[in-house]
Amino acid sequence: MDAPRPFLLLLCVLHLTLTGVLNKHVDHRNLFSQRVCCKRQSHFVYIGQDISGSPVSVDVGMCRSHCGGAPRPAHEAGQQDYSKHSSMLEFLRSKKLRTRGSVAPRSSDVPNQLPSCGMDQVCEPTGMRVDRVLLLEGPREVEVIEECHCEIKLTQCIRVPALRTYYSETPYETVIDVGGCSRSKGSPEGFSCVPTKFDSALVETPNKLDLIQTVAACELKESCYRVPYVEYYYEIVYNADGVKEEKLKEIDVGRCLGGCTTGNQCLLRSPSDPDICHLWAKRPSSSCVPRGYESHSFLYQHGQIRTILSITSCLCQN
Repeated sequence: MDAPRPFLLLLCVLHLTLTGVLNKHVDHRNLFSQRVCCKRQSHFVYIGQDISGSPVSVDVGMCRSHCGGAPRPAHEAGQQDYSKHSSMLEFLRSKKLRTRGSVAPRSSDVPNQLPSCGMDQVCEPTGMRVDRVLLLEGPREVEVIEECHCEIKLTQCIRVPALRTYYSETPYETVIDVGGCSRSKGSPEGFSCVPTKFDSALVETPNKLDLIQTVAACELKESCYRVPYVEYYYEIVYNADGVKEEKLKEIDVGRCLGGCTTGNQCLLRSPSDPDICHLWAKRPSSSCVPRGYESHSFLYQHGQIRTILSITSCLCQN
């Protein structure tokens, strides 16, 4: 016997309603998982030896943009094993012997390796702090990531906010927007969005006032590039009547900036996921040095000719 038409209509309405609710629930669950997977993960970097000669590694953190990966207990166990050894070399030798013969799975074989941010987003730090570490060769500042979030990729090269916390958890704790440059998509090959103008901010410390350099403006430049840097001098000139005058002379001597690094070296990778590095060491970088220059000659205060060289272009040099 055929079901009454009103009853069939009611079933259709209920089906559509339940389908919409379930789809909404799935979308919400996916959105939640995306937000959770963009998070800070441990990223240890070897920075040198302390005043006792012991190796020092700092967890500077990293923003991982994929779900899944190696289980955390294995990573923590690796860090505990490292603390039991007297040197980095002994630790690496021990690790190599323990993992010899085992085959690490490829990152593509690890389940749930799903992007945490959308196609037009990137997993980036929300805030960072600057820690001061006393090493054998002197104090060193290390930037440490505190938290991460999904940030929209910008299509233009602009200055973006970048908060840094100095002297964290002390009476002198200060948060400064040091600024940064957007990682704009669609940039020409070999060009990057880099800082070209700078400013400064003062930070009060127990011993003195520290001057912190901040980014004021950004432009698309090659990896090694020239930025303006103005210096002032007193110049002696003679006017139309032959009278000697002293004037202020402005010369843009320029500076070379940019990244000529060859990349960082991984000292210890995860046995379960080769894409995860537990310990890094910075490789020596080549220098961004002047390639071309021009001279500026003028008569200065003591009646002698002074020549100032200004940079016109830069290049990377090992």
